[in-house]
Amino acid sequence: MVIINGEEQNAAGLTVAEVLARGDYNAARVAVEKNGLLVPKREFGGAVVSDGDVLEIVAFFGGG
Repeated sequence: MVIINGEEQNAAGLTVAEVLARGDYNAARVAVEKNGLLVPKREFGGAVVSDGDVLEIVAFFGGG
């Protein structure tokens, strides 16, 4: 199991990009932290999520 934004999910073996797509996130408008370390956007497609990992996904919204 993987913890994503505080919830257990079966996402082990997926890349960060796949996790974002599955969660309907816009990869261009999020920041992802994996086990306390920021994942650079250029690495989303190659960063594999493993059992026991903790992801925090923060979406950015515009406004004013």
